[in-house]
Amino acid sequence: MTRRIPDSGINLFQQIYVLLGQYREHSGKEPLNLSLGNPDGVPPADILELESRFAQDSSYDCHTYAEDKNLLGFAEQMVFLHSGVELSRYGHLEAFPIAGIKTTSALLLLACGAAVYASNLPAYDIVGVWGEKYLKSRRIVWPLISADNMRLNLDRLKEALARSGNSHLDLIFTVRPGNPAAVGASVEDWRELICFCLEHRVRLANDGAYAGLAGDNHVPLAVVAKDYPELEWVEMYSVSKSFNDPGARLGAIVGSRDFIRDYLMVKGNTDSGPVPFLMAAYGQFFKDQANAQRVLSQLRGLYQRRLEYVIPLFKKFGLMPACETEAGFFTLWKVPRQVLGVDISEEAERGHFNLAEAFNRTVISKTGLTGVHFTGQDEQGRPEPLIRYAVCADVLDPRFKGRFEEVLRGLHPQY
Repeated sequence: MTRRIPDSGINLFQQIYVLLGQYREHSGKEPLNLSLGNPDGVPPADILELESRFAQDSSYDCHTYAEDKNLLGFAEQMVFLHSGVELSRYGHLEAFPIAGIKTTSALLLLACGAAVYASNLPAYDIVGVWGEKYLKSRRIVWPLISADNMRLNLDRLKEALARSGNSHLDLIFTVRPGNPAAVGASVEDWRELICFCLEHRVRLANDGAYAGLAGDNHVPLAVVAKDYPELEWVEMYSVSKSFNDPGARLGAIVGSRDFIRDYLMVKGNTDSGPVPFLMAAYGQFFKDQANAQRVLSQLRGLYQRRLEYVIPLFKKFGLMPACETEAGFFTLWKVPRQVLGVDISEEAERGHFNLAEAFNRTVISKTGLTGVHFTGQDEQGRPEPLIRYAVCADVLDPRFKGRFEEVLRGLHPQY
C-alpha cells in the first residue's frame, strides 16, 4: 500500500516538542518555552462554575448533538462581545456556533468551491495545507512584509495575482489579528479590501481568534462588513484565546446569509456541532456582558504586562522586530546572521535547514530559549527568516526572569 495523502513533513509544532525534549535530556533543565501559542491558564472561576452546572443539567439539549442549535443565544452574544455588532439590527446577517476555528477554516474552502484562493504568509498555515495539499486548490500567497509592519497591503495581493496570471479568486482568507504577526486591521484596511472583493466578486473570510485580545489596536471585519449587504463574508471568533478555554472547541461564525448557509451545508455533512452544555454555559455567562467584558479585559491586561516585559528586553539585547505587537501574545523578530558566536548560514548548510530553523535549533540547544521559526519574504520577494516568541508562559515569575535575562545577555545577535 502507498500513502494517498501528500507527506508534508513533520508538523512544525510537533518538531518544536522534539527539540524541547532533546534540550531537557541533554541539559537536565526545563526550557524557557516561548513557543507555546496556547493560553497557559484556565477559564475564570465563574465560567468553570457554569460549565460544571450545565454538565450536570439533565436537559436533553445539553447532551444531544448540538448541530446548528444556538443555545441561550450564544452566537449573537459572542459576536456582540467581540465586535459590538448587534445582529438583530442587520437582517442580511446570520451567526452560528462553531466547533473551533481550525476545522471551520477548512470547511470554508469547500463552501466556496475554492478552486483559487488567496491567503497570507507567514502564517500558521491551516488553509494553505488544506487548500494546496488536500483539496488540490490553487493558492495565491498574499505576502505580509516586515517593511509594511506585516499589515494587509492590497497592492501586494494585486502584484501576486498579476504574477500568477490569475484573473479570478473564489476566496480571500485573512487572519487578523495575525499569527505569527500579531498585527490588527483598521477600518481603512477592511474598506479597501471589501471594495476589491465587491469589484471582483470574491468572498472574504477572516479568522478573528485573537480579536478579543486586541483592544483598540484592531477593528474586527464585522464592524465594517455589516454595512455592505452585497458583500459575501464571514468572520470567526473563539473562546480558546478569549477565555483561556481551548479545550471547549467552541466559537462563533458571523457573516452574510448565503456564505453562512453554504458553510452550514458542508458542516452538516462533517461535524455535529460543539459540545452543547459548554455552549449553554457561555450563553449564560454572556448574559452579563459587562462582566464578560471585564473578564476579557483582565486577560488582555495579563498578556500586555508580559509583553511590556519581554519586548523591551529583546530589543535591548539586539533582536530586531519584524513588526510591532498590537494584539494577543505573539512577538515576531528578524533572524540575525549570527547568534551566540554561531554563523547561522553555516549552521543551516551543515544541517540542511533553512535559516529560521537553524537559528531556532541553535538557540534552543545552547540556551533552552524556544520559539517557533517561520519564513516570510522581504520587499524583493527573497526569503526572510523569522522567529516567533510568545508570552503564553509566566514570564513575570522571578525564577523565569533571572534565567531569561541571563540568556538574552549572552545572545549577541548580529545582523
